[in-house]
Amino acid sequence: MKKVTYVLILLLVVVSGLVFANREIKNATKPSPKPSSIADRKVVLDNRKKWEASPDGIKYKEWEVSPEGKKVHASHDKIRKYIKDFTDMEAVVTSVTFKRANAKSPGPKWLIVRIDGEEYMMQFIPKDFQQLNSLKVNDKIIVRSRSAGYSPNHPYLILSGDYIERNNKILFKRDFSKNKGC
Repeated sequence: MKKVTYVLILLLVVVSGLVFANREIKNATKPSPKPSSIADRKVVLDNRKKWEASPDGIKYKEWEVSPEGKKVHASHDKIRKYIKDFTDMEAVVTSVTFKRANAKSPGPKWLIVRIDGEEYMMQFIPKDFQQLNSLKVNDKIIVRSRSAGYSPNHPYLILSGDYIERNNKILFKRDFSKNKGC
């Protein structure tokens, strides 16, 4: 009986040692989140200041404080939690033929939707937009988005259209394995 107990204790010690060693190896392979050095932060800040002083940066800053910019920022605040949690947003299609003013080429396709009384834009490459050809104005859809972007060249907040569903049928689902999550 003593031999069995000693064998079990020895086995437990060996397994515990292996588990602990494996955990140490995993922790060692993960890069630790190191805060940027002061010099790195200074370089980033300098680059940002240079951009803000450029014509594009000045134009963006002016747009941000304009009524249009404030409206876009407020619309982002309304759906920020849905984007952060990647949860369903009920939307109504308001346009499937939107074209930007002064657009030089056919370029990307735009879907305009209304969520909680605010308009949002979703951009698709023509190949992806083909999956949405069945959509019509006033269709009710479910949208999930992982990110949103601002642009003074666009009248609404730009949502990434990562998932679109209508009547419990998935119309579009972005495949993140192709672009490594970007």
